Amino acid sequence: MPGKLYIVGVGPGHHDHMTFRARQVIDESDTIVGYETYVNLVGDLIGGKTVYRYAMTQEVERAKQCIGLAEAGATVSLVSSGDPGIYGMAGLIYETLVEGGWTPGDGLPVEIVPGVSALNSCASIVGSPLMADFAVLSMSDLLVPWEVIARRVEAAARGDFVTVVYNPASKRRVQQLRDARDIMLRYRGPRTPVAIIKGAFRESETVVMTDLGSLPDHSDKLGMISTVIIGNSATYTYRDLMINPRGYQSKYSVGAEPVADGRDGADKGVGDGAL
Repeated sequence: MPGKLYIVGVGPGHHDHMTFRARQVIDESDTIVGYETYVNLVGDLIGGKTVYRYAMTQEVERAKQCIGLAEAGATVSLVSSGDPGIYGMAGLIYETLVEGGWTPGDGLPVEIVPGVSALNSCASIVGSPLMADFAVLSMSDLLVPWEVIARRVEAAARGDFVTVVYNPASKRRVQQLRDARDIMLRYRGPRTPVAIIKGAFRESETVVMTDLGSLPDHSDKLGMISTVIIGNSATYTYRDLMINPRGYQSKYSVGAEPVADGRDGADKGVGDGAL
């Protein structure tokens, strides 16, 4: 009789930012699997459980063990920081299951438990940078060729997207963000606001507000637990905040009564989608 496999996002690390469901399934599980740093984030929640800790770059082994343990009857939580469906383990789990002939509904029960991703947590720390359309890119070329990443950077820059950068640098990989910045500077001014957030909502949290021209001056704040948010042409800073206008200033007199524009509901401030 198979058990169940949960792929659990635990958010940025602080328990206040874990979902109720994440804590619930970790409590239900008898077995916990994950990269050792992520397992340590929930260390106080997993007492008495069987725990398997893995080093970085052992993702395939992790996926196979999770599936094997669950198929043998265990209730397994594969824990991941942020959201497991955003640069996380969810894709590899499904790829491995499909290769083994698994079918939804008939095979091993699998549930993805979403979590607060770095783009959410980091944006909340520095203000409101994601009010307009944005792109999310990873600078890691371990699985994706740099040529592909560079094309995506250029597309985001050309399209004037606010750009969230995951995995901006590592000990051996420092050139990619520099090259991405050079691409961005073809389309954006050097004073474009940039936020660097390292270790969001952890004890080691640091925040640097800078601009695209000065980004290389802060290479010491870049690493695998850092996230970089690059503004678009409308982004501005106010004191220590990074703000991206949603568009209400041009449509309404902000702070006064909304001005009707002739459409149903316009005088109630609705019609462009919920905040």
